[in-house]
Amino acid sequence: MNVGRVQRLIDLLRLLQSVPGHDVAAIAVECEVSRRTVFRDLKLLKLAGLPIAFDEHNRRHRLVGAATLPALDFTTEEAMTLLAICSKAGRYVGPLHRTAARAALKLESSLPGRLRDELFGAADAFSLATRPRAAQPGEDATHQALLRAAGQRRCVRLTYDAVREGVISTKLSPYRLLFSRHAWYAIGRSSLHRSVRTFHLGRIRKLEPLEESFELPRGFSIDRYLRNAWHLIPERGRDRQVHLRFASLVARNVADVVWHKTQRTRMNADGTLDFRVTVSGLWEISWWILGYGDQVEVVRPKALREVVAQRLRRAARQYRRRIRS
Repeated sequence: MNVGRVQRLIDLLRLLQSVPGHDVAAIAVECEVSRRTVFRDLKLLKLAGLPIAFDEHNRRHRLVGAATLPALDFTTEEAMTLLAICSKAGRYVGPLHRTAARAALKLESSLPGRLRDELFGAADAFSLATRPRAAQPGEDATHQALLRAAGQRRCVRLTYDAVREGVISTKLSPYRLLFSRHAWYAIGRSSLHRSVRTFHLGRIRKLEPLEESFELPRGFSIDRYLRNAWHLIPERGRDRQVHLRFASLVARNVADVVWHKTQRTRMNADGTLDFRVTVSGLWEISWWILGYGDQVEVVRPKALREVVAQRLRRAARQYRRRIRS
């Protein structure tokens, strides 16, 4: 079974666990597949033993009770990989770490003694150098409340500490929760901004569940919303072509990483690197560029070149003041 189908089945299970369930048309829109594919996936889950009920009156499918998956036969490599992800990496995804730890414990306890010894011997031979994330006060409760609201299609009222706007209050229709680069984000329509926005869970000061429901826009997806954003904040207007030139000192390190899905790189004879990318907005990528200091130059566009130059001039003035004092 390919990765895409596995992810689709996971999404389908999430929809079936929400109350009061979903009809086939809504599932097809949510999972971006045909109705025929939805019926085929429902049949597959039923054959796997999952208690999926169909409400004749509302024409909705849903998962009954707290279902558990059937036992599976794992190879040593498969079990080791799952345990590593759950037990070693689980603590880095915040609110999910306890669930990951429980999953690791269940997998460990189900293994035969000989396989368990072999697995832990292999597991001791490697480590995951993932950067720990700072815990946010009340993050678990916020995460669970948003996850519940997204599953039940219920709005929430947020008091939020925005980077540019200060503390704001808005009604949010949480379409998706996304974990990216060591932090959780809620993506959905904000009543204050009258558009889909991204909210960092760590900056939510207060959350109030509401009775008001919302409908997920037809065809909505994370990829469509983000477009070609450098990270998570797409800006209005046309996409911009960015051309950067990295000095030889950092060129190879930059070239070895896939920073963005649209990037194109070329190593030059003098050891420098030409880096080209198409982005939906310049604000996010400007901060990444500044992290390389004098080892990178913005070739184009002119607007980005001016933004980076201005910030570097301000930084230089700040350091000069401190040196004189």
